[in-house]
Amino acid sequence: MLFITIQDLEAAINYWRSQSPASGEELHLCIEASALAKPYALMIVQGSQRVPMDVLDETAKSAIQTFLKDTKTN
Repeated sequence: MLFITIQDLEAAINYWRSQSPASGEELHLCIEASALAKPYALMIVQGSQRVPMDVLDETAKSAIQTFLKDTKTN
């Protein structure tokens, strides 16, 4: 089972925010950052340091996989 750390989630959120900054007067996050923010917030509340990849929804999985592919190979 693959796990994602809270540090990787935070870095992925920041990556997506830099790729697609918040928009509108409400400063809406892009879809990817928003999808990652939900499990990130739960991890903070629960005091978790990692989360199984399979608990993420498809948007969050795709966002974290793209982040890891784009940043871990460079």
